[in-house]
Amino acid sequence: MSERNCARCILAIQRPSRRWVNRVLFAIWLAMLVTLAGCAGDKSILDPAGQAARDVRFIWWVMLGFGTVVLIGVTACWLYAFKPRDVVRTPAQERRIARRWIVGGGIILPVASITALLAFGVPAGQRMLPLPISDPPDVIEVIGHQWWFEVRYLQAQGSDQEGNNVVVTANHLVMPVGEPVDFHVSGADVIHGFWIPRLGGKIDMIPGRVNKIRLEADIPAVFGAQCAELCGVGHANMHLYVEAMPREEFDTWLASRQDEQLSEAATADTAHDDAREAFLNHCASCHRVAGVSSGTIGPDLSDIGSRATLGAGVIAMEEGAVSRWLKHHQSLKPGNKMPAHDDLEMDTLDALGAWLETLTP
Repeated sequence: MSERNCARCILAIQRPSRRWVNRVLFAIWLAMLVTLAGCAGDKSILDPAGQAARDVRFIWWVMLGFGTVVLIGVTACWLYAFKPRDVVRTPAQERRIARRWIVGGGIILPVASITALLAFGVPAGQRMLPLPISDPPDVIEVIGHQWWFEVRYLQAQGSDQEGNNVVVTANHLVMPVGEPVDFHVSGADVIHGFWIPRLGGKIDMIPGRVNKIRLEADIPAVFGAQCAELCGVGHANMHLYVEAMPREEFDTWLASRQDEQLSEAATADTAHDDAREAFLNHCASCHRVAGVSSGTIGPDLSDIGSRATLGAGVIAMEEGAVSRWLKHHQSLKPGNKMPAHDDLEMDTLDALGAWLETLTP
């Protein structure tokens, strides 16, 4: 065989080998890219903005490291078990070795692992409990609905059934920065999950029960939050916009949502009289607008024009967004409880949207 033919044979063998190596390297790169995609962003537990979230991140790294060590150890034992050997053991020796594996791997290792995990996890969980402190923190109630969040601020304008002052909004949570805040959460229909990944752990929102969690934001920022419990077909589109701001700005934000100011914004412009009339005829039984209606089935719309998103994070609030939502809400968020507006003219929906966008404190 000539040297040229030999070279061709070698190249023919190398090409598939190189292609195979390239494919493996690409698969590893792709897996790393997908894995690292969750290490940043407004919903990353690896980018904490509060002490509770830092505790969760620390526990996560400890569990990841310990789990990796266990995986390597188990894999090594598995490979060792397949190693051929010429040793012949008696039944008594086999039973003794089996007892060691049962005691060591089935009792000592799990007990040690769970004890170590509790040693790290219990203090972290305790710091998220709303235990009594010298300066009582703000209380914010969050109620999960299919598929949106109702947010109620106690100690503000208005009053609830117990006489506490309260401001109500939807899918938009504002909290003071640098201070602990107690969140009282519950569900209105099914079990939901309250979770702000960059601030701390998740807690269930259960109908008929109030669960409590204490969180604190270290920096002024906007955080993503998500329902963390499968709650129906719209679960993936149940987001919460969370904003932490200095105490002075937070107090101003609450004060601007007093019913008197919201009512004035909703009724002052006579150019929207037809839209208000349409709202009273078609929307008021479900939605509240301060000074206009008192519906409690759907989200409170008194300050809808100032919110960052619509439909619990489905679309951004911008000019024409409310009108688009009114026309296409079932396609934007399938299964939501708002009925189709087939009986309304497009001009009426546009007028409703334009008026609702003016509802800002």
